[in-house]
Amino acid sequence: MIKIEKLGESEVISRRGGAVADVSAAVSEIIADVRRNGDEALLRLCEKFDGARPDRLEVSEEELAAALEKADKKLMEILEKAAENIRRFHSAQLRNGFSIGFADGTVLGQRISPIERAGLYIPGGTAAYPSTVLMNCIPAKIAGVGEIIMCSPAKNGIINPDIAAAAKIAGVDRIFKLGGAQAIAAMAYGTESVPRADKITGPGNAYVAEAKRQIYGAAGIDMIAGPSEILIVADAAGDPKMLAADMLSQAEHDANASAVLITDSPELARATAEEIERLLADLPRRDIAGASIENNGRIIIAGNISEAIEAANALAPEHLELCVDEPFEWLDKVMHAGSVFLGRHCPEAVGDYWAGANHTLPTGGTARFSSALSVDDFMKKTQYIYYTPAALDAAADDIAYFAEKEGLTGHARSALSRRS
Repeated sequence: MIKIEKLGESEVISRRGGAVADVSAAVSEIIADVRRNGDEALLRLCEKFDGARPDRLEVSEEELAAALEKADKKLMEILEKAAENIRRFHSAQLRNGFSIGFADGTVLGQRISPIERAGLYIPGGTAAYPSTVLMNCIPAKIAGVGEIIMCSPAKNGIINPDIAAAAKIAGVDRIFKLGGAQAIAAMAYGTESVPRADKITGPGNAYVAEAKRQIYGAAGIDMIAGPSEILIVADAAGDPKMLAADMLSQAEHDANASAVLITDSPELARATAEEIERLLADLPRRDIAGASIENNGRIIIAGNISEAIEAANALAPEHLELCVDEPFEWLDKVMHAGSVFLGRHCPEAVGDYWAGANHTLPTGGTARFSSALSVDDFMKKTQYIYYTPAALDAAADDIAYFAEKEGLTGHARSALSRRS
């Protein structure tokens, strides 16, 4: 049974820095193996973790065609529609550079350009997520990335057909049958078969997350994602059936996922707790969801909705649902959340699959300082500066003085050396 507590007495704790299995040593060994032995290490690890040693790591045109034949045709139609929604939203994120000219001839500016190659990681463990292919690939395509590669585990050497279909629809250029920390290492450092990526995006288990942490610097990363989270703020008019269903939608992801409801209604709190137990009974992933609810689920009773949103800001959740009257009036009060779902008819699943906003979101309280995956993640900003001889001459003394105050005489001399 989920715990019901009063705000201020609640044992809900921040997800930041929560206890996780220490996989750093194992991941370090895998990365070193891949760097040292390249494809041979990858093939050996495929056999160990995915049940087969493939003839080749890259999915061939023939393999892709065979996978597409097996893909769910109705799902492919839905993926096409979802992809269009994602393109529409992310196309609005494109930005232009700028150039500022001054009377003395000085020019300052910024160019915005795409990275050359993006590497996408798509999980294939307890569940396969074609939606994640769309969410990671489409922003990269809109950004203008030159080549997009994708790694996803292939059980017994066969790529998941629905993952393949999503990759085709989204525009992935090359697919590799690789999972786990070894896939991250391959994309970060390159092997005989897998080209080196400039940035790696996509979620994964603790090994994948730790691998992204360790390779950062060899390649960029989007974020280090933790277990999924949902926090719902609901008033007394909330529907307990809907709220319970929304909480379980996240709990079924992972036993470590977190589902929290904050409400100003004790009656709604009790009714929702009862609905959770009822809905769990026939949920296919009830063992996972039940463990999540037992360990990380909470229903918290606040004095009012303002207090509830203040508590939500303190937790900075990945997903925040505002199941209240006039949700737009409360939106400006939300300071920290990965994505906000407004009103009683906007469950988090709308964002996962359909609306078009990205579902790759900051977890573990990192919404305090980071954002959803976007076109910006696949772009670089390069600034530039131009000074005329007269402009530099006018500024050189100040530059030199500034540099000397920092103890950097070479900098000072560099600025002064251009004087005639």
